[in-house]
Amino acid sequence: MQAHPPVTPSSIAPLGPREFVALVACMMAMTALGIDSMLPALPAIGGDFALADANDQQWVIAVFMFGFASGQLLWGPLSDRFGRRPIFMLTLALGAVFNAVAAFSASYELLLAARFASGIAVASSRVVTVALVRDCYSGRAMARVMSLAFIVFMAAPVLAPTIGTLVMLVAPWRAIFWTLAAAAALTLLWVSARLPETLHAEDRLPLSLTRLARGARFALTERNSIGYTLAMACVSTGLFGFINSIPQVLDVAFDALDRLALVFASVAGLMAAANYFNSRIVMRLGTRLLSHSALLGFIFFALVHLGFAFSGAETLWSFVIVQALMMGCFGLASANFGAMAMDNMGHIAGTASSVQGFIGTAGGALGGILIGQAFDGTTIPLYTGFLLGGLGALAAVLVTEQGRLFRAHHAANG
Repeated sequence: MQAHPPVTPSSIAPLGPREFVALVACMMAMTALGIDSMLPALPAIGGDFALADANDQQWVIAVFMFGFASGQLLWGPLSDRFGRRPIFMLTLALGAVFNAVAAFSASYELLLAARFASGIAVASSRVVTVALVRDCYSGRAMARVMSLAFIVFMAAPVLAPTIGTLVMLVAPWRAIFWTLAAAAALTLLWVSARLPETLHAEDRLPLSLTRLARGARFALTERNSIGYTLAMACVSTGLFGFINSIPQVLDVAFDALDRLALVFASVAGLMAAANYFNSRIVMRLGTRLLSHSALLGFIFFALVHLGFAFSGAETLWSFVIVQALMMGCFGLASANFGAMAMDNMGHIAGTASSVQGFIGTAGGALGGILIGQAFDGTTIPLYTGFLLGGLGALAAVLVTEQGRLFRAHHAANG
């Protein structure tokens, strides 16, 4: 068997490779914990605040995602100016504070405000983490590191609903926010003790509107950057729609809300397996072959989903199996889309990651809330959202690649 090419870093070696991947994964997991641990609590939150419409409980997730999207525009440029480490430390501290505010919330409006603010804080876990990895790796090597991080990261959505459920067995739903605050505090201690700065002083960029506008314009006009960012936004609509509506889907469509943690473990487990598979072969096969194939698989399984739904043959088993296969395709595509979008962004990694992250997350969150709010007691709105998102991503990829899928590029970058 052919040996995999080594992952070649830049001149910076911030930590040992295993600890580096683990820390990156832990930072990324703060977002998943902030979303998925809340899913078992949504019915209880809706009951405690006497929400008139069950779909209104989805805003606990949606406002967090909109805050997460907005915060990426802030933290990326600040990390280009002041470095990655201080931004991580600031945002982890803010995340702990805002989760504590959510735990004390006496009204639904204050809870949503705290969730929005915590989403802004945790946005650094996406945008600054991508910039951190881009400081040290590029091209296929970056895709491989991100895939390895995703393997560890995917433990969060596997475990988070179970964590939320276990917390609620011994305490009210507000204790979940204290758990999130504790996770942020512990990660802050790790970053403080172990993570050195990866952005050299001579590479820091001035915090000026002219420079930010120039960087944003480059990120929005460079073909790979904008094309694969839009593709990521499109496929993410299905992911966020799934997260928004899965408690109601299981409760109403399948009468199986008690199996929420198992369903999440099945779906996230296959996503983790897909990222492990990607980390093993991306250096040899390239980001385009893998991501384009995965995108076609994503669309195919969305069609299979709709076929089951319209035929009346859908069961909980068919839902879990096809959903897991589709999300496995999402996992395989997403790490490579992100790496290709950042290929030519090394000189403005923080700003580019901010712009890309905002578009990808805001677009996905907006589509996801539309899918969630369309829930009508069946799975058809969810599957339709997946199919439309996949087709939109395919259109973006075809325009980016000038009508040709699977194009071979230089081994260094795809």
